[in-house]
Amino acid sequence: MMDYHIIKDEKGVSLPTTTSPQPSQTEASQRRSTSSKRFRISIFTILFLTALVFFKNAHNVPFSLCTSHHHRPNVAQVQQCSIDNFKSDLSFLDPAQPIQPAEFLLRRDRLAQALAANNVDAFVLEPGYTFQYYGNISQQDWEPWEPEERPFLMLIMPQTSSDGSVSAKTAFLSPHFEEGRVRMLGIPSRDEELDIVIWEEHWNPYTTLLQSRLFSGKQAPTLMADEEIRDYIVRGLDAAGFRTVGLSPEAELVRQLKTPAEVELLRAVNTGTVAAVRAMRPCLVPGLTENEVTSILDRTMLSIGFGLFFNIVLFEEHGALPHGGFVTGDKKLTYDTMVVIDVGAHYLGYSSDICRSFMIDAPPRTTHSDPLRVEKENVWRIVLDAQTAAAKAMKPNNTAASVDIAARTVIENAGYGYGFTHRLGHGIGIKAHESPYLNKWNTGSLLQPGMTFTNEPGIYLENKFGVRHEDIYLVKEHGEAELLTGQRARGMYEP
Repeated sequence: MMDYHIIKDEKGVSLPTTTSPQPSQTEASQRRSTSSKRFRISIFTILFLTALVFFKNAHNVPFSLCTSHHHRPNVAQVQQCSIDNFKSDLSFLDPAQPIQPAEFLLRRDRLAQALAANNVDAFVLEPGYTFQYYGNISQQDWEPWEPEERPFLMLIMPQTSSDGSVSAKTAFLSPHFEEGRVRMLGIPSRDEELDIVIWEEHWNPYTTLLQSRLFSGKQAPTLMADEEIRDYIVRGLDAAGFRTVGLSPEAELVRQLKTPAEVELLRAVNTGTVAAVRAMRPCLVPGLTENEVTSILDRTMLSIGFGLFFNIVLFEEHGALPHGGFVTGDKKLTYDTMVVIDVGAHYLGYSSDICRSFMIDAPPRTTHSDPLRVEKENVWRIVLDAQTAAAKAMKPNNTAASVDIAARTVIENAGYGYGFTHRLGHGIGIKAHESPYLNKWNTGSLLQPGMTFTNEPGIYLENKFGVRHEDIYLVKEHGEAELLTGQRARGMYEP
């Protein structure tokens, strides 16, 4: 029993302390024995920790992988592991260069030729993805807050030269007070100054446009409206006396056929997005939530300057909903979890859209013999085979429908047709989802060299798990389509 004694500090305040009686020889002997045991335990602990550090370095995994499952994972350590792995090889960025001003002008010329073939006076669009494609200005560049009600429009008009060649004349409709800002945007142009029709806020902008020099002497000019333009603008143009029409196949084809520069940008951003997932996977440990993995992947991509777009991380039965649901986010990762990640990013104006399905590395000598595990492996392979069949069908003059059917047939023959619940894929470029669309009813769209598509078959088993593989392909003039994501998935542990 210890006795408490009271001592005082220099200010006279009482402080508790304790004293202990001198130990006997027996007690001293016992303490020496205990000290010896502690020494042996300390040596063992040091050797054990040294072995763990060696294991970590040898296998490139975060130290938290070796900790008890009862403790929360070290998210910061997993994050750093993912970033370090990702930055170890960024060669996929080397071929990608920003689109040059001359290419924007050539795009408009191609569109003008399509407009002339359709007897259309002008193509009209407002800031958005299409404006970015033709004018190098995105919605965020123009209005970082939100699309406002005052129309700012680009018009691309065909003009025919004396030799019969068709090129583009570009003009703009802008509020007067914004004219200076429009001129400062740096929109590529052949003219020394942009051709801008201005309108005051108490004027009707659409009547102002109709009565401007651009349409002088024309009765009911025909405008082809971009698919992204807001409805009230189209109605305003119609009410003013224009005749508006929708996109023609010839006009759509301009964006569908990618130039070599576009292909390299798509290759860079999609290969990089796959590389980010691959870099992160060896770092993941049990106990992480879907939300934590989402954040880790986001920060990994941000570390090299990719712009965040979307990121859907789903574990086990949550993956049976292709795009997740409102209840996802908190489910925890285990060694038996099928992880589905559908993610997209932006780089130099172009989009990625890839999906990987995988499991994390289990400890050595772990056996997997349960029926659900066997089904996961089987489904994973079936989906990969379906993707292979679709890639082989991506050839010029094949219909969009035939590519979808090629993948769907593999899945149906394996007995999982009911689980393939969406189309096979879609075009991709500045937007993640562009035309043409690969579905089994789209017999009217023929593939052409230069088109790029997602190839993303999947099988989704309600209350169990889902599997989807998504890669990007370029249709070639000869031979099979070219993979633009660097490397396809090879196995559940090598996505």
